[in-house]
Amino acid sequence: MDLKGEYRLPAPRQTVWEALNDADVLRACIPGCDTLEKKSDTELAATVTTKIGPVKAKFNGEVRLENINAPESYRIVGEGKGGIAGFAKGGADVHLAEDGDETILTYTVDAQVGGKIAQLGGRLIESSAKKLSGQFFDNFAAHVSGGTASAEGGAEAVA
Repeated sequence: MDLKGEYRLPAPRQTVWEALNDADVLRACIPGCDTLEKKSDTELAATVTTKIGPVKAKFNGEVRLENINAPESYRIVGEGKGGIAGFAKGGADVHLAEDGDETILTYTVDAQVGGKIAQLGGRLIESSAKKLSGQFFDNFAAHVSGGTASAEGGAEAVA
C-alpha cells in the first residue's frame, strides 16, 4: 500500500519541524497512541491501539528517523506487531516547504501489512489509513497553530 498527501499547516517551518520531532506532541496527535517514548534522537518506541474494520489491535513498534535534513525533511521507518491481528511495516518520506507564514508538508508512505489485517482487503485498509492520516494532521495542525485550526489537504492512495 502506498499513500501520499500534502497538507498546508498554519505555522512556520521551524515550528512544524520541532513539533514533528517532539514525542509529547506526536503522542497527543497520533490517533490511538497509548505510549510514545523517545529512545534516542532518532529512535522511538510506541504502542498504538487501532481498529481497522472489524479488527481491533494493540501494536507495539519501533520507529527510527533517517536521512535527516533539518528543518526540511526526513524519512521515518518502522514496524509494529499486533499479535494475532498481524503486523505493519514501512516508511514515510516527509518534506516541509515554507510558504510565507505557513508550511506545506508533503509525504509519501510505503507500507506492508500481514496477518488478519491483510485479509481485510486493500480498500478497507487504504480507507482506514486515509482516515487515521486525516485525524493525525487535523490534530497536528491544531497543535502547531496553538488553536483549533485544521490542516488543508489530504491523502490519496497510489497504485
